[in-house]
Amino acid sequence: MSDASSAPWTFEGYEMVVGLEVHVELATRTKLFSGSPNRFGDDPNTNIDPVTLGLPGALPVLNRQAVELAMKIGLALNCTVQPCTFARKNYFYPDMPKAYQISQYEDPLNVDGWLDLPDGTRIGIERAHMEEDAGKTVHAGESGRVHGAEHSLIDLNRAGVPLVEIVSRPDMRSPEQARQYVAELRSILLAVEASDAKMEEGSMRVDANVSVRRPGGELGTRCEIKNVNSIRSVGRAIEYEAKRQIVLIEGGEAVRQQTRHWDEGDGKTHTLRDKEDADDYRYFLEPDLVPLAPERSWVEHVRASIPVLPSARRVALAEAAGAAPDDEAIVTIVDRGQDAYVLAVVEAGGDLGRAIVHVQQAFAEQGADPAVPAGDLAALTTMETGGQLTATQAKTVLADLVERGGGDPAAIAAERGFEAMDTSELESMVDDAIAAQPDAWEKFCAGEGKAMGALVGHIMKASRGQADGKLVSQILNSRKG
Repeated sequence: MSDASSAPWTFEGYEMVVGLEVHVELATRTKLFSGSPNRFGDDPNTNIDPVTLGLPGALPVLNRQAVELAMKIGLALNCTVQPCTFARKNYFYPDMPKAYQISQYEDPLNVDGWLDLPDGTRIGIERAHMEEDAGKTVHAGESGRVHGAEHSLIDLNRAGVPLVEIVSRPDMRSPEQARQYVAELRSILLAVEASDAKMEEGSMRVDANVSVRRPGGELGTRCEIKNVNSIRSVGRAIEYEAKRQIVLIEGGEAVRQQTRHWDEGDGKTHTLRDKEDADDYRYFLEPDLVPLAPERSWVEHVRASIPVLPSARRVALAEAAGAAPDDEAIVTIVDRGQDAYVLAVVEAGGDLGRAIVHVQQAFAEQGADPAVPAGDLAALTTMETGGQLTATQAKTVLADLVERGGGDPAAIAAERGFEAMDTSELESMVDDAIAAQPDAWEKFCAGEGKAMGALVGHIMKASRGQADGKLVSQILNSRKG
């Protein structure tokens, strides 16, 4: 994994430069500046109030829980939590009744952090600031977009929902790094319980800033791809946009700074509008909110509530297993939250290597707290490493354990008629395989590794899958002399 993610992406002699802005809806009970529920899926325009509607005289009151969750995110991303102010970001959208968004500009809450990818690549975090979400415009028509829509409807349930916008530095150089960054960030958000981070529901949305340049040259003109809503799409959109810009440059055209939309259907980015600069938003301090200066004791209290994060959990499991932290099985198990379960299997006397293999392969739908008790899986791995079950038989027994929610592996093996084969019987089968496939045996003796597969396959078929593949390999190698 490390080679794939750390390798720079190049096309026609250009490299890409990518920075991501990730908008995260916080898991608060109420909105950022009012008491309306922060809840997804309710009937349109039911979670509203005078503040949400921007009615004259309605004043914002800052949500303490939102501030704590925002600090949690900042601290988990190694940021400095600092005194901050709120500002009005002025622009008109139909789903923003006030015609401005309360955000943070010059003095954000969290600054100067970093996030380490599983392969060790460090991506800088410029800031992680608080702001309110806008409402949602629903376009009626087949495309679901404004172009070609018969009419549009406004749902203000999302308006005022607390957001943290996490702005990375332009440190990513490949689509794979961008994908890993979003995946790692999502796992951190879930670990600290700051957000449900459901991209399909819009509680985590990615904007990608993409430019291209000759390696080591000056930064090119960037384009922003708005609201990419899946990790897979992040990589596809970035790669397409980089190639689009290179084609323009090679054709003698200039790249225009734009905001673009990713269309999953045709696999292309499309122009939305020319990119606004900060001056276009006419930021000024929000007059109805005082500066926020979190006391050091409050910050440390929040810091103490942060659990062990996925990166540290990967290191712990990898060290126990003698593997690299970016090993695919290690990353998968930690992402699912199953690393504590795997270590519990080991504490119950199980084999760590076999536990990792089984959990990765068979527990994809089991969640962080698998239905199979750790002691039962430990017993299964002991039978497997002790030669009482072959790898194939162990998989069958494990499938029964998953279906039943646990049980005695030895009893299930007996029900299945799985018995360890006698060594002399196995040696006889090896002799039969050699006699039946002399060409494969000759190639195997000559050092062709693939030839062993034919011999082992013959023996597994003859034993109806009950032969121990590891022992078969040992016998074949001993016969080679």
